[in-house]
Parts: sequence; C-alpha cells; structure tokens
Amino acid sequence: MNHQSTDGTVSTPDIIDMLRSAGLRPTRQRISLAALLFGQGDRHTTAENLYEEAHRAGVRISLATIYNALHQFTEAGLLRELAVDGTRTYFDTNTGDHQHFFIESEGRMIDIPAPSLKVTGIPNLPEGKRVARVDVMIRLVDE
Repeated sequence: MNHQSTDGTVSTPDIIDMLRSAGLRPTRQRISLAALLFGQGDRHTTAENLYEEAHRAGVRISLATIYNALHQFTEAGLLRELAVDGTRTYFDTNTGDHQHFFIESEGRMIDIPAPSLKVTGIPNLPEGKRVARVDVMIRLVDE
C-alpha cells in the first residue's frame, strides 16, 4: 500500500482515504500519526520512537494514544507488528511478504526481500488450522 507521491510525501486526502478504506475514522490524531508513519516509505518504528518524532513535529499526543493508534492500524491491516524479546515491539509499514534482520547493537530492523529466504519443513498443523504467515527474524551482532 503506497500512498506516497514522487517526493515521498503523502497528502492529507490520501491519508484520510487510507484510514477510511481500512475502516478507521480519520481523527486528527490518526491523520497526524499516519502522515508520520507512511510519509517516509517503508519503515520500522516503536511507539516510543513515534512519540518522540510526533513531539518534534509539533504533534501533541500521549504515548498511550500512540500505542492505541498503532494497535488499531495493525488490526486494520495498515501495519505489521514485530515483537522482539517480548520487551520491544516494532511496527512495520510494509505489510507485504518479507522477513527481517534485527541488528541487536542498534535496535534496528532491516527488511529481507521475500524471495531471499525460503522456509521449508513446516510441521503438521493442528486440525482446523492453517498458516496465516511465517515470521523470521535473523538477529545480527557485530563481529
């Protein structure tokens, strides 16, 4: 889902359309957060990083509201949630098929393009279940 213009910006009408088509009411706060999230191409961010970015941009919003919006965006299919160590959660604007490198020393995620990694040998699934998605995170450390 790419709503960017050639200069990397996303217009407010595009953001409003994106939110509405995802079933979300385009509130002022959601519009502001979506502009920050989707106006820079594919990216990975935490709620805390988005909170700092919002405040630098002059958007007055609480961290709790950011968490709520990120979870609403994720439930609506606009973001992909990536848990790291159960203590940090990243939100990925690229919801397409891909995996991740995680650079532990920097706390940074990097996309691995979909065809670069093949997952084989998936075990038998419990009856009545199907695979929704396979998430692979390859953790990197400095040599």
